[in-house]
Amino acid sequence: MAGEFPEDLRRTLTQYGQEHILRQWNELTPPERERLEEQIRSLNLGQLASLVEMARRSNQGVAGNNALIERANRAGPPSPIVRLPKTAEEQDRFREARQRGEELLFAGTVGAILVAGGQGTRLGFDKPKGMYPIGAVSHAPLFQVLAEQVLARSRVAARAIPYFIMTSDATHDETIAFFIEHDFFGLDPDDVYFFAQGNMPAVDAESGKLLMSSDKTLSTSPDGHGGMLAALARTGMLEEMQRRGIEYLHYHQVDNPTAIVCDPIFLGFHSLFDAEMSVKVVAKRSAEERTGVAVAIDGKTQIIEYSDLPAEVARKTDPDGSLLLWAGSTAIHVFNRGFLERLVQGETALPFHVARKKVSYCDEQGQLVHPPAENAYKFEQFIFDALPLAERSLVLEADRAREFNPIKNASGDDSPDTARAALLRLHHEWLLAAGARVDASTPIEISPLFALDAKQVRSKVKPGTSFTEPTVLK
Repeated sequence: MAGEFPEDLRRTLTQYGQEHILRQWNELTPPERERLEEQIRSLNLGQLASLVEMARRSNQGVAGNNALIERANRAGPPSPIVRLPKTAEEQDRFREARQRGEELLFAGTVGAILVAGGQGTRLGFDKPKGMYPIGAVSHAPLFQVLAEQVLARSRVAARAIPYFIMTSDATHDETIAFFIEHDFFGLDPDDVYFFAQGNMPAVDAESGKLLMSSDKTLSTSPDGHGGMLAALARTGMLEEMQRRGIEYLHYHQVDNPTAIVCDPIFLGFHSLFDAEMSVKVVAKRSAEERTGVAVAIDGKTQIIEYSDLPAEVARKTDPDGSLLLWAGSTAIHVFNRGFLERLVQGETALPFHVARKKVSYCDEQGQLVHPPAENAYKFEQFIFDALPLAERSLVLEADRAREFNPIKNASGDDSPDTARAALLRLHHEWLLAAGARVDASTPIEISPLFALDAKQVRSKVKPGTSFTEPTVLK
C-alpha cells in the first residue's frame, strides 16, 4: 500500500470535519496504516453525523424528549399474548404447543443463535462472559450450561441443532479457543458456527469528533445485538441456514443460564400463531426495574427500552392496581429465517440507540486520556426493534423464577449468586418431584445431558433416592 493517504478519503474526512484522525499518519507503520484506512473505508460518515445530531437532541434524557414521551403514552399491554396457563383448557393449549415444537425439532428445521459478544468486566472477570463459571458444584461455565442444552435436545430429536454463536472483536478468538479446548462441549464442530458482530465508532460528545484509541486506530465498540442482522448476511450464515433447511431460530443471550434453549413450547406457539418473530416476557419486579418492556403501540408489538420509558408511564396501573406495562423482556426470541432475510434485503434498517459513556482516548499529542466523566457517544442497534417490522408477532409469558435469571451485576439482584441459587432451586424441585430426598442445604446440579426437565428426572431417579452431599448428575 502506498504511503500517501488516498485523496478521495481525505476529502470525505474533511467534508465531515474528521480529518484530525490523520494527525499521526506519517508516524504509522504500513500495517498500522492499512488497519486505519480499512476502518475509515468502513465508516458511513453521513450516517454518523446524523447519529451525533440525534444524540444531541436526546441529550436531556427521556424527560426532555417529547417524541419518546408521546410514544410511551400511547403504549398499552402487548397483543397477541399467551399468559401462563391457569385453567385445564390453557394447559391443553400448552401441551399442543409443546407437541408442535417437538415436531419442528424432529424435522430438523430449528437452529439456535447465542449472543456472546460481551466481556465479564462488570463481574470482575476479564474474559468473555460465556467463560464465567456458574455451576455451584462443577463450576461449569455459562457456555457449557447452554451448549449442553443444545446437545441434549438434538439427542432427543435425533437431529442436529446448528448453533450460531455471535461474538465480538473482543471475544471472538478466545471464545473459539475455549470451545476447541472443551471439545465443543460434546457438539459436533460442524454444527457450531462462530461469527462476529460489527463495530461502531465512538465520538466525542462535545465536538462530534471521532476518538482515537491507544493502538493508533479508531475507538470502536460492538454495534449491539441488532448488529446480528448485518453480521449474519456479511458472514454467509443466512445462506448456511438455508442450505441446512433451518426455518426457525431460537435466540438467547449468554448471561441467562436458566434460559430454556430451543424450548418446544415457545417454538410451538410461534408456529401455531404463524408468527415471524416472538418474544418471551416475565412480570416485572417493579415499575423501576431496568428491563425493556413489551407493549402494543398503534396495534404493533414493540419493546420500549427502560431508559426510554418515562417514570410516570412505567408506574401506570390497570383497574385492579397491577402494572399496566408489566411485560418485561427476557431477550429470548424465536425468528423465522425468512423474516431475517427480508430484513437484511429490505430498505428498513433498525434504528440506532445512543448511550453516553466514559471512553479513554488519545489527545492531539498522542497521550492517552482517561476522562473523569462520560465524554463520548456510543451507538447500538437492538434486535427487539425488529418486532414492529414483523407481519405477525407473538408474546409468550414465562415463569420468571424458572427461566429468567440473568447475570448482569457482580452482587445483589441479577448476579452470579442469584443465578446459581435459581439453578439449585430448580434442580431440587425436579428431584423432589421425582420422590428423591434432598436436604435444602445440599447443592445438586443436574446437567442438561442428564435431564432437561422434571419429567426426564422422574424417568432416571428412583423415588426414595437420597442425596446427602454435593452432587453433579450427568
